Amino acid sequence: MDPGPWVSGTFVVEALVARPLSVALVEPFVIATGRVDATRAVEIEARVAWRGRAAVGLGEAACLPPVTREDQGDVLREVAAAAPLVAGRAIAGARLEASLGEAALGPVARAGVETAILDALARIAGVPLRALLGGPLGAATARLETDVTVAIADPARMAALAVEWFARGFRALKVKVGKDVDADARALEAIARAVPGARLRVDANAGYTASEAIALGLRCERLALDVECWEQPCAPDDLDGLAVVAAALAAPVIADESVKGVGDVHAILAGRCAGGVNLKLAKSGGLLAALAVGRAARAGGLKIMVGGMVETRLGMTAAAHLACALGGADFVDLDTALLLADDPYTGGYVAEGPRYTMTEEPGLGVRRR
Repeated sequence: MDPGPWVSGTFVVEALVARPLSVALVEPFVIATGRVDATRAVEIEARVAWRGRAAVGLGEAACLPPVTREDQGDVLREVAAAAPLVAGRAIAGARLEASLGEAALGPVARAGVETAILDALARIAGVPLRALLGGPLGAATARLETDVTVAIADPARMAALAVEWFARGFRALKVKVGKDVDADARALEAIARAVPGARLRVDANAGYTASEAIALGLRCERLALDVECWEQPCAPDDLDGLAVVAAALAAPVIADESVKGVGDVHAILAGRCAGGVNLKLAKSGGLLAALAVGRAARAGGLKIMVGGMVETRLGMTAAAHLACALGGADFVDLDTALLLADDPYTGGYVAEGPRYTMTEEPGLGVRRR
């Protein structure tokens, strides 16, 4: 479907509701900058009227302090304050992003609200959200293969988790590092020895200096580890450091925290700072902004990763629709629903190990259990 009709038309958000969404993780999710034991998200519900019909859409506003400035309480307050400014007013599709920005929603809250509205619009249109966003390309792309994350822990525990995931069919492992170069190197070596057929995607979450990242990278190269990419090795504003790392290591650097909007993509390209970018709804402020970042990155010859914070099936499905709207991604990192102790949603995709097949249901295709 051509996404033009909803963009050129006008719709009304009749109601906007926010609810806390906290689900425990099976294992602590430890990264260079913090630890998470349960999701700190907000479920957004939007009732939208368009073309004489109405539907209810869902979205997840995923907080991950300190990666996101907003926490769960912030998002709940933001949506409560914005609801009177958004609900009951006609919104032109072409001004959806601007209208939500005018409602003083931060990027995490805006991402959840926008997703819920777009889910409702796609339900009314009777098409999967990926088709509403990506037209024929999005409609035709329905299969993805994700990696799975191994969070920071004792190297032996990380290796044991890698073995468990490998036995379940996962061949790409997102390995979290960034606290200690020596410990991180030992963990990566232990994982590689335990599952020699695994491909490693190493994510420092901005925890290293350029020299530390290069030291780890060269050590991994000497050990002949199969590293597919180095994600955000340096601080978000250290583009010079990213460029130095990118020039020193064989595998591409993927910029994550450094890239929120299209302007950041242009800066990455101008400075030759990275070989790819990671798209996330929460940091860019929604599907539409993340889609624009992805298209700009692809036009510049950069690789694309699509990931998330720590989200349920609801948030992971929205990000999967983003990946499909782009015709797929070089690196898919949509695994966090697999790391949770419970799944409060159903639908969206069918998972067979790391392989996701998107449903043909309208919108996100996700429902509460």
